[in-house]
Amino acid sequence: MTPIAAAAIYSGVNILILLFLSFRVVGRRRSAQVSLGTGGDADLEVRVRAHGNASEYIPATMLGLFIAASLGAPLWAVHAIGGVFTFGRVLHGIGLSGNIMAPRALGMVLTWLGMLASGVAVIWLGLS
Repeated sequence: MTPIAAAAIYSGVNILILLFLSFRVVGRRRSAQVSLGTGGDADLEVRVRAHGNASEYIPATMLGLFIAASLGAPLWAVHAIGGVFTFGRVLHGIGLSGNIMAPRALGMVLTWLGMLASGVAVIWLGLS
């Protein structure tokens, strides 16, 4: 497996996470009969935020992961960054959706570590 192929797998998994969270929003919108905004529905608000949060973090980090892989990041580094970030996204989604603070907090820490590593890798490899 090449580093770019590994980055592609993490990107694909994160796209599926976004799709899953999107389906949860649409499903709740239909059952609550809310087409725009959240209509004061607390469950819809949580689902919208979970999807929005993932939409804020996933694209930039996956782009960074692909750039790092393209610039020659070793396979282990791509797996480390992609794995930590993706695990963080899963934990955060579970924690936010179930209002469980521990996985939500750990998920954000892992998300930030993945983002930080992605950003540092791109800068480091870009300067090399």
